[in-house]
Formats: sequence, C-alpha cells, structure tokens
Amino acid sequence: MHDFVRRERPPRVLLDLIQRTKDAVRELDNLQYRKMKKILFQETRNGPLNESQEEEEDSEHGSNLSRKMDSLGSNHSIPSMSVSTGSQSSSVSSMQEVLDESSPELVMMHSDESTINSTSSVVHKKDHVFIRDEVGHRDRRPEVRPTQSVQNQALHYRNRERFATIKSASLVTRQIHEHEQENELREQMSGYKRMRRQHQKQLIALENKLKAEMDEHRLKLQKEVETHANNSSIELEKLAKKQVAVMEKEAKAAAADEKKFQQQILAQQKKDLATFLESQKKQYKLCKEKIKEEMNEDHSTPKKEKQERISKHKENLQHTQAEEEAQLLSQQRLYYDKNCRFFKRKTMIKRHEMEQQNIREELNKKRTQKEMEHAMLIRHDESTRELEYRQLHTLQKLRMDLIRLQHQTELENQLEYNKRRERELHRKHFMELRQQPKNLKAMEMQIKKQFQDTCKVQTKQYKALKNHQLEVTPKSEHKTILKSLKDEQTRKLAILAEQYEQSINEMMASQALRLDEAQEAECQALRLQLQQEMELLNAYQSKIKMQTEAQHERELQKLEQRVSLRRAHLEQKIEEELAALQKERSERIKFLLERQEREIETFDMESLRMGFGNLVSLEYPKEDYR
Repeated sequence: MHDFVRRERPPRVLLDLIQRTKDAVRELDNLQYRKMKKILFQETRNGPLNESQEEEEDSEHGSNLSRKMDSLGSNHSIPSMSVSTGSQSSSVSSMQEVLDESSPELVMMHSDESTINSTSSVVHKKDHVFIRDEVGHRDRRPEVRPTQSVQNQALHYRNRERFATIKSASLVTRQIHEHEQENELREQMSGYKRMRRQHQKQLIALENKLKAEMDEHRLKLQKEVETHANNSSIELEKLAKKQVAVMEKEAKAAAADEKKFQQQILAQQKKDLATFLESQKKQYKLCKEKIKEEMNEDHSTPKKEKQERISKHKENLQHTQAEEEAQLLSQQRLYYDKNCRFFKRKTMIKRHEMEQQNIREELNKKRTQKEMEHAMLIRHDESTRELEYRQLHTLQKLRMDLIRLQHQTELENQLEYNKRRERELHRKHFMELRQQPKNLKAMEMQIKKQFQDTCKVQTKQYKALKNHQLEVTPKSEHKTILKSLKDEQTRKLAILAEQYEQSINEMMASQALRLDEAQEAECQALRLQLQQEMELLNAYQSKIKMQTEAQHERELQKLEQRVSLRRAHLEQKIEEELAALQKERSERIKFLLERQEREIETFDMESLRMGFGNLVSLEYPKEDYR
C-alpha cells in the first residue's frame, strides 16, 4: 500500500531502459571506433599527435563518458597511480598538489617532454626552466627542519630569487636539500666529537681534582704525624728536664738531710761526752776523798808516803779516765762514720729508686706516645681508604654516566640516521613514481604502434572484403552490404579498442606492481640493514659497557689489594716498633739495674774495707753509743 508501489508507472520502462542501453553501447562503440580512427590518422600522418592535440580530440569525443572512462593516449598516466600502494598514491597526490600549486610559476622549455593530465591538471617539472623575476615571488619547497645553516642557505637562495638561472628548479631544490643533509650529518658528527672531547675533559678534570684532593689529604696527614712527633719530642724533653730538676732537688735535699743527720749525731755525741766527763769528774772527786779518808785513818804511814801514794792513785785514776775518754771518742767516731756511711747507702738506694721511677715514667711515656701514634696511623689509613673508595666510586659513576649519555646520543643519532635513510628511500621511490609516467608513455607508444599495425591490417581486410562483396552482389544491395560491413568494422574496431585499453591497463598495472615489488624489496632490505646496524650498535655498546664494568671491577680489586697490603705493612710496622720499644725498655732497665747493683756492690766493698761490716741490718742505738 505504499505510494511508491501504488503510483502509476509508464508501460515502456523496460523497453526504454533496453533502448538506452543499446544507445550507450552503440555510442561507446562509436567512441572506440573514433579512437582507433585517430590512431590510424596518426599513423597516416607519419607521427604521433602531440599531447595538446590528443587532449582536444579526447575532450571532443569523450565528453559524454568522461566520468566513466579514462581517455586513451597520455591519459593513461593516472591509472598507473591508482593501482599503486596507498602510501605511494598519497605521496604522488601530495606531490601533484605541490606541483599543481607551483606550475603557474614555471615556463616550460621542452613541450614535447611535458605531460598534461586532463583529469588532475598536473603539470610536471622538466629539466630546464627559467624563474621569472617578479615582485613578491616565493619559491615553494618542501618543509625541512630549520637548522641555523639551513636557514642561512634558504635565506641565501631567497635573496637570489630575482636572479634568473638556467638551472632547473628540481636541480636547485635537490642541491639545497643535499647541502642541508650534508650540514645535518656534519653537524651531527661534529656534535658527537664535541661531546666525546667534553667527556674526556670532564674525566681529566675530575681525575686532577681527585688527585689534588688526595695530595692535600696526604699532606694534612703528614703534617699531623710531624706535629705529633714534635709534640712527643717536646714532651720527652720536658719530662727529662723535670726529672733532672727533681733529681737535683732530691740530691740537694739528701745533702741537707745528711748534713742535718751529721749535726744531730755530733750534737748528741757532744752532749754524751760532756755527761761522760762530768761523771768522770764526780768519780775522780769521790775517789780522791775516799783515798784521803783512808790515808787519814792510817796514822802509821808517813805523810810523805801518803802523799806519794795519793799522787800515784790520782795518776792512775786520771790515766784510767783518759783511756775511757779516748775509748768513748773512738766509739763515737766509729758510730759517726758508720751511720754516715749507712745514710749515704740509704740515700744512694733512694736515688736508685728515683732513677728506676724516672726511667719507667720515660718508657711509659714513650709507649703511650707510640700507641697514640699507632692509633693515629690506623685512623689515617682508614680515612685514606674511605677517601680512595669514595674517589673511585665518584670517578666510576661519572664514567658510567658519560658512557650512558654517549650511548644515548649514539642511539639518537642512529635513529636519526635511520629516519634519514628512510626519507631518502621514500624520496627515491617518489622520484621513481614521478618518472614512471614517462616510462609508461614510451611503452604505451610501443603498444599503440602495434595496434596501429593491427588496425592497418583490419582496414586492408575491410577494403578487400568490401570490394569483393560489391563485386558479387547486385547494386541494389550495396547500401545494405555497406552498412552491415560498416557496423561489422565498427564492432571489430571497438573490440580492438577494448583490447588496446586492456593491454594498456594491464601493462600499467604490471609496471606499477613491479615498481611496488621493487620498492617493497628495497624497503625490506633497508629495514634489514638498519636493523643489523642497530644490532651492531647495541652489541658494541654492550661490549663497551661490559669492558667498562670489567675495568671498574679490576680497579676495585686493585684498590682492595693496595689497601690490604698497605694495612698489612702498617700492622707489621706497628708490631716491629712495639717490639723495638719493648726491647729498648728491657735493655735500659737491665742496664740501669746492673749499674745500680755495681754501685751498691762497690759501696759495700768500700764499707767492708773501712771496717763497717754489713750495713743492711744496721739499726740506730737507742740509749748509749758505747
């Protein structure tokens, strides 16, 4: 019940459709016939028509079917593009747009080499052109990356736009592009070399800095060791002076004590002597009185005899007292000498003890200083080891960072190189695609010549058949026969035209396919080559990295060996110095004790010769010296 179904329809729709189809086929046959006639006309005129004439004839005969079919002749340059790959078609289309925009600025010098496409209106650049000197004229070129050198070159060429040149625009553009590529490559290589030199300078500067830091550190440690040695010697000198002063002080004190001791003994002996003399006087007086009493009682003895006896008794008593006094003085002198000798021996023993104390103090001081020196040397060794490890780590870190930066730059340069190679191959393929219409034109002319020969044969056969039919048929049927022969000839020529067009299309398709396959093979080969180069670069960088890591490992092992060897030497030196110090301590103490023992033995021998006997167990008498 739809309006479209229920509407009234003309009864001759199908018949009209069939008739229109027949008319279209007939018109197509006539068009193909006219094209073949054109080929024959070109052969008749002994040369192919130029492109402008072909375009005019194609526009005259193909106005009704221009949307359905491409014209023969030069119009077959576009179908070759249509059977190419998508990327190539887009590249050709983009270049055709560029050329279409730049075509009004070019004056064609060789018209027989140019090709005009009636569908796309693309004008191809030829070998030699003149650039017109116009105000505001600008040369439109494909965009490239604007480096400084490229901008200067482009400015140079823009300044030369007012100057006419016989160089082709394509040659000028190609030279500019090649120069830009050379500048890019040269700038890339110079930048890489500059980076390598900068890295080398950084490593050398860091090594010099670390060396200066190590020299400064060692100088500081050496000054500290020298300062410690000077302080130790100063302390030992002070200790020696102090000990000498103490010894002198003790010697003076001992001399004073000895003098005081002697004075005390002399005072006591003087007091004892006075007491002894007083007692003798008393005893003498008593004896004298006693004798007088005895003599007074004895009346028988004469007086003279009594006097003699009293005198004799006095003399005996005085002599006895004198002997006793001499014996006392002798005992006091012996006591004095013996006690002085004992006091000297005691003073000498005390001095020996002080000497032993001084030498022990000096040796202990030396040992303490040596232990402090050893602790300082161990601390210096540890600080030096830490500094060496830190410097090695800093140097290796900088080296690895620079190698990582270098490898990154190499990868970026390789990727840039890969892109440039791909652009160059793409440009080469594009130039091949631009060159393909010329090659196809030549092959098309060869096929056209073959079909011209075929058309000649068919025309001769048609003339012979027409003459033969006119001879054997009545004159009244000549019109019908001529019409049928004309239709047959038109049909055969249309078939021949279809074959010609099919041959042209097959040839263009095969050439495009060959070109696509060759370009694809080149692309594959380039990708394989670039992949191999990238693999080689990665292998080289891995090798460099492994070599650097091995070098770092060797440097670390070498440093560890040097540090352990230096520590072993230091420990051996400490042990040797401690052993030498202990040996010096034993020898000096032994020498001191032997000397002191000899002094005591000599002193005791002298005491024995002086008759004092053993002075070791001597004790002072508490009551009387007698």
